[in-house]
Order: sequence, then structure tokens, then C-alpha cells
Amino acid sequence: MEEIDFWGDPEKSTKIVQLAKNLKDTVQSYKDLEMQYEDIGVMIEMGNEENDPSLVTEVEEMLNEFKEKLEAMRISTLLSGEYDDHNAILKLNAGAGGTESCDWCSILYRMFCRWSEKKGFSIEVLDYLDGDEAGIKSVTIQVNGINAYGYLKSEKGVHRLVRISPFNAAGKRQTSFVSCDVMPDIEEDLDVEINDDELRIDTYRSSGAGGQHINKTSSAIRITHLPSGIVVQCQNERSQFQNKDKAMKMLKAKLYLLKQQENAEKLSGIRGDVTDIGWGNQIRSYVLQPYTMVKDHRTNAETGNVNSVLDGSLDQFMYAYLRWISTGSKMNEDQAE
Repeated sequence: MEEIDFWGDPEKSTKIVQLAKNLKDTVQSYKDLEMQYEDIGVMIEMGNEENDPSLVTEVEEMLNEFKEKLEAMRISTLLSGEYDDHNAILKLNAGAGGTESCDWCSILYRMFCRWSEKKGFSIEVLDYLDGDEAGIKSVTIQVNGINAYGYLKSEKGVHRLVRISPFNAAGKRQTSFVSCDVMPDIEEDLDVEINDDELRIDTYRSSGAGGQHINKTSSAIRITHLPSGIVVQCQNERSQFQNKDKAMKMLKAKLYLLKQQENAEKLSGIRGDVTDIGWGNQIRSYVLQPYTMVKDHRTNAETGNVNSVLDGSLDQFMYAYLRWISTGSKMNEDQAE
């Protein structure tokens, strides 16, 4: 960084500065954990010397906090994928279930926003489409933070809700689905060749929150890649040009990841895409009636505290997923909460 020409390439220098900051933060986290461990040892010695049973509760709380931080740090070592440290772009689409699914989509949107807040990550809404009666038909957000994609890639797939629907006059139990797609925000220029005749570019008026300007002009962009059927949309930026530039970056990233996946599948013979938003494709179920439970069907991780999960407490499921893809082992009943 002290070299004279270091800042000559702003893009490269910014990445190096960010990497240095990430490494510094990681080292500091280890130092903080070491200090916390020493504090616990001092507290235990103090309790033994003074024979003070009132310190037991405090030591237990300190130990629980220490174990949580240690587990989070251990899990972070599993984030070794090529783009795990990148920001994430997450898209939710309401599926089977009509208005109920649109409401479910809005609940999941809030859940991911709350999780991001708890992690200290920031969120940008790239695209937003209201439901006809309630909720959200689709929403695309960018989650900005270290390892955002590494964690959120665990959420890719179909999320299933079972509850007594407030939109059902008969008060019957209803099942609805929302698909979640997650990709890294790849800023660097990818070597992906796209011909103009392979694209259909549409403009439309933006919807959802965004101030007065967002509804005055048809600045939102929708790009369809005809050979693959991939559709990307962006309405976040103030100009049509900026939205198109962002949408093209998203499309290139999607095509690049698709190519990587196809190459991996040729080697493994496994197809991982979810094509239908409905029965049989769900990765996780959220049951509110007749009992309460959230269960991940890939890892067997589950909890009865549905409200906590819907309020953004997703780490249990994300950690289980990272362990699963690392070792291939599912949780047993004793490990499930």
C-alpha cells in the first residue's frame, strides 16, 4: 500500500484494502476470543477462592457466549468457496398458493432482512413487485457484507409454509411455496460471451418503495437471455443505463455460475437445480399449525421456535448446511434443537 503507484488502479487497490481489513478483523476476532477465554478462567478461580455460588450463573453465561462465538468462528473456516466472501444477490418468487404465497414471500423477505441486520450487513432492494391483493410477488435484494454469499447460499431452493391462512374464509390449513435464488455479486469483469441477438431487453416502470422518482420514468430494466431462459431485473438505480449495467452484471454472473455447475455435474452426474416452485422440491418447511416446527430437509436441522427463525435466527440452519456440504453428514435427532 505504501508503493507510489498503489492507487493507480482504484479497482485493484480497493480490493486489496478490503482484503487487508478482512484479515485484520479476523485476527482481532481470535484475539477477542482468547481474551474472553482468559476472563472465564479468572472468573472460575475467583469463584473457587471465594466459594461464591452466585458466580456459577455468570460463568455459565460467559461459557455459553464463548461457545457460540467459537462455533461461529469454526464455521467461518468452511467458507472457502471461490465467491463465499462476496456480497450476495437474493431473489424471492411467490409460487403455488396465490395471495397466501405472496404473503409468505413478504414474511421471508422480512426474515432475510432481519438476519442481515443481526449480522451487521446492509441491504439494497434491486427489484420489487407487489402482490395483487397482499404481500410480494417477487423481490430481489443485494446483501452487502463479508461472507454474505457464503452464508446465504444455504437458502437457495423452495421454502414451504403450512398454516391456517388468514386469507382463507373457511379457516382451513393451507400450504404455500416461495422459491429463493442466491448468487454472488461478482464485480469483476467475467469472461462470459453474450451476443446481442441472444437478449431481449424490456423497460418498465418501477414499483414498490423507492420515492417519487422511481415511479416517474420507465427506468427499470428486465433482461431475458433467450438461450437459457434466465431473467434478471433491476430497478434500484436512478437511470436506465445504470439499471441495465447492473442487470448485465447479474446475468453474466448467473451464466458463469451455470457453466461452472454444468461442468461439475458432468463430473458428478448430479443435477442440483430446482425447477418447480411446489411439492417435492422444498429444502425447508415452516409449520405453524397444527404444531410449530421449522425443518431443513437436507440436513435434518430443526427447531420448534418458528417465531425466532422468522425473526432472522437462521444461523443454526446455515451452519448445519455448511457442515453438510463439507462432510456430507446430516444432523441426528440429538443434535437438532
